[in-house]
Amino acid sequence: MQSIVVYCGSSPGTNPIYKEVAAELGRELAARKIRLIYGGGGFGLMGTVADTVILSGGEVTGVIPNFLAELEVAHQTLTELHFVETMHERKFKMVQLARGVIALPGGYGTLDELFEILAWRQLKLYDGPVAVININGYYDLMLKQLDRMVDDGFLKAENRELLIVATSVTEALEKMIGSDEDEPAV
Repeated sequence: MQSIVVYCGSSPGTNPIYKEVAAELGRELAARKIRLIYGGGGFGLMGTVADTVILSGGEVTGVIPNFLAELEVAHQTLTELHFVETMHERKFKMVQLARGVIALPGGYGTLDELFEILAWRQLKLYDGPVAVININGYYDLMLKQLDRMVDDGFLKAENRELLIVATSVTEALEKMIGSDEDEPAV
């Protein structure tokens, strides 16, 4: 696995554990020589992951729409930064560059990106592994909702299984690398 998209908050959240795990993910990506692909901002968990990868000697590619570059102040010390016009172009470009996706805690944007990539995975438009790192039970209620969708016949059980759930950085990466080896090359 050479590159992973990370979806996460542009704020740090209220619990320091979120920032700690974002930094741990950054260190681990750099140690494994996995390029970080992310939204290109310099704040919150996004900035923490990117800064940590850079400080740990890794490579980081940001993808940011022009209008957000002004609002979020695009990160200026990345290995590579792509500017696009729309949020859709951003999401598409990010997954074009990556072999897998990890979601840390975040808000609407993180959930939007996560559910869109899961829908693409379900429709076979994307074949990389998709994982959430369920820090501090952050995704517990979302996971219960997915189970309810299966129970009520709106989501097939095999599509529910497309989402890898981990409680640590190491567990997420190991599960993703294992599932990536099982998948045919793109």
